[in-house]
Amino acid sequence: MITYLESVRQFQLNTAHTTYAFAVADEGYLTHAYWGARLEPQDLTDLLRLKESPFVPSTNNRERASFLDSAPFEYPCGFTGDYREHAFGIETTGGFRACDLRYADFRIFSGKQDPQGMPHTFGEGSETLMITMKDAATGITVLLYYTIFRDSDAIIRRTAVRNDGEKPVLLNRVLSASVDLDDDRFEMLTLYGSWARERQICRLPLRHGKQRIDSLRGESSHQYSPFFALVSPQTTEETGIAYGFTLIYSGNFMLQAELTQHCQTRAQIGIQPEDFVWELLPGAYFDSPEAVLVCTKDGIGGMSRCFHQLFYRHLIRSTWRDKNRPVLINNWEATYFQFDLAKLQAIAQESAKLGIELFVLDDGWFGHRDSDSCSLGDWVPDQRKLPGGLKPLTDTVTGLGMKFGLWFEPEMISPDSDLFRAHPDYAIQIPGRSRTESRAQYVLDYCREDVREAVWEQIKAILESVPVSYIKWDMNRQITEPGSAILPPHRQKELWHRYMLGVYALLERLVTEYPDILIESCSGGGARFDPGMLYYSPQIWASDNTDAQERLRIQYGASLFMPPSAIGAHVSVCPNHATGRNTPFETRANVAMNGTFGYELDVTQLSEQEKAQIPEQIQRYHSISHLLREGGLYRLGNPFAPAECAAQTHAGWDAWMYVSESKEEALLTFVQITAEANLRSRRIPLAGLDETAVYHYNIDHTDYRKTGAYLMQCGVLIPNLHGDMQSLQIRLETETDADS
Repeated sequence: MITYLESVRQFQLNTAHTTYAFAVADEGYLTHAYWGARLEPQDLTDLLRLKESPFVPSTNNRERASFLDSAPFEYPCGFTGDYREHAFGIETTGGFRACDLRYADFRIFSGKQDPQGMPHTFGEGSETLMITMKDAATGITVLLYYTIFRDSDAIIRRTAVRNDGEKPVLLNRVLSASVDLDDDRFEMLTLYGSWARERQICRLPLRHGKQRIDSLRGESSHQYSPFFALVSPQTTEETGIAYGFTLIYSGNFMLQAELTQHCQTRAQIGIQPEDFVWELLPGAYFDSPEAVLVCTKDGIGGMSRCFHQLFYRHLIRSTWRDKNRPVLINNWEATYFQFDLAKLQAIAQESAKLGIELFVLDDGWFGHRDSDSCSLGDWVPDQRKLPGGLKPLTDTVTGLGMKFGLWFEPEMISPDSDLFRAHPDYAIQIPGRSRTESRAQYVLDYCREDVREAVWEQIKAILESVPVSYIKWDMNRQITEPGSAILPPHRQKELWHRYMLGVYALLERLVTEYPDILIESCSGGGARFDPGMLYYSPQIWASDNTDAQERLRIQYGASLFMPPSAIGAHVSVCPNHATGRNTPFETRANVAMNGTFGYELDVTQLSEQEKAQIPEQIQRYHSISHLLREGGLYRLGNPFAPAECAAQTHAGWDAWMYVSESKEEALLTFVQITAEANLRSRRIPLAGLDETAVYHYNIDHTDYRKTGAYLMQCGVLIPNLHGDMQSLQIRLETETDADS
């Protein structure tokens, strides 16, 4: 519910459990008052401290700058007195950069207005507040959108800019959201990493100054995820305050927390302002991506579940959202580039015998692609490897009762390709400057409609020629030498955002014309593991590292803000290709079931014992996948603990559980990372259950019946397992369900 208290000019957004409030203060400045536990509509403007301030402009104009440098602004702009980081910045034709946004009007309406050409939240039960701000000197109008959903505690924010003046204006900063929090006792929780080591946890106290994570790579990146949280030092997984922020965007981003001179914290999120300039002509609009803001008193886990629920209900729009997704086998780690038709057919035939439902042909099927040094852009089957093209293979796969999937890297071009030889200008580049190769490839200029059309026609020809049920959309390098042949000199800094709009446009075309194809986004593993991609692909490849022990950390970090049903996870061969580590086949499967389940290995080379486990694993995954999609995730262990603090009680093991919305069923997975001698069973309290319900479950061939209260207070006893990386998966059902 959104209310406006006219007597104090205060806006209040109430979700089921939270309140977000701000007010029009002295002389039309928009100031933030409160964000926390839900309060009934009431006057909160005393929290602005205007009555105690000696610097209110209407009574002390000579000290206006002091007011501007201390007031808790809802959307701060720069160069007029607020020396903290600003959210909005412009440059006029005269080269001047000051801006002074003042409140003009508001509108509250059912539903929402969406940013043009970008992924966004959707669905019934939403209400939106639109605030109109104006800069009188330039004619710039800024629209601040706030949307809440009836079934979520999240707040969706974005910004739209309209040039109502007579001259062009350059936008050099348009963040999606800024919040001034009246506290300095925060720790900042972020996710960092690298290729094959994505989404590692960092939690550090805020210090005075600016703490930032960002990307200037043209993608959300392996190095930093577009997410951060501000938590109190006492916040745990299930208790304590947590403010979470993420961006529904897949390009350059900035997330920042600034601890100010007055011991307040300014949190900001949006498009990376570095190397961003956008020319806004008179009458034109610019939309920022949507930001998602979450506040909870239920700890980091409560924050995560709020993100998961919102994205599942209001961001993932694929026809596959609510379906059991087929268990796939991907040939990449089985063959890499060295395959022929007979090899692929043998893998497909053995996979079908074991119940695998989808065969995915990865890189190497097109052009003359014997390595990663050529052929990107030439999306024509390699007749040497696949005589007759893809049809003989798809005939085999579909004849076995399986679906067929295919890998593409549509945003890239190899210097050694027919497309590049014909159109070298299609690559992003700066005239007169040598191009940096990465993986022997360049990035296509998706600012250009003709480039997107050339790629689309090739993809469409493949999709029309054979029955493709799944596409793995990959991107294996970042942007360098940013330059576009179609942009004039003063608009070259628009490339980064225009590139993402081009990617989104092609993805939109794909999901519109082929709505039944299941798309899995990928970027050299997990470099585009972000909410923006969820709008087009309900699952995203989380990392090229498929080692089960490493995946515990990667998937733990990913689950902080992304729903587990989006985490692409596979069972691979041992010794693992990334780490050389050996782990039990069953544990590899249990870890991969904490995401979208599949296999990435040569199934013809497995032992008979390993093959025998696959049909049961597939059946089990299908019986629990609804819990991953719709249930609540509770992280009971912490796989980072052994490295950070071996003395913690959860050192050496990890555990998590999913609980259905009705609380009638749950799934517990336990992984013993390191074995210890002479150790008694571990007692692990569960979470999220119905206290009064009686649950039936089985551990080590022994049946148990315990109340939810017992399980959450006393826990379950997990026996000391023999060996590293051993695991158990335990189903819990209420007695009514178990007996029916």
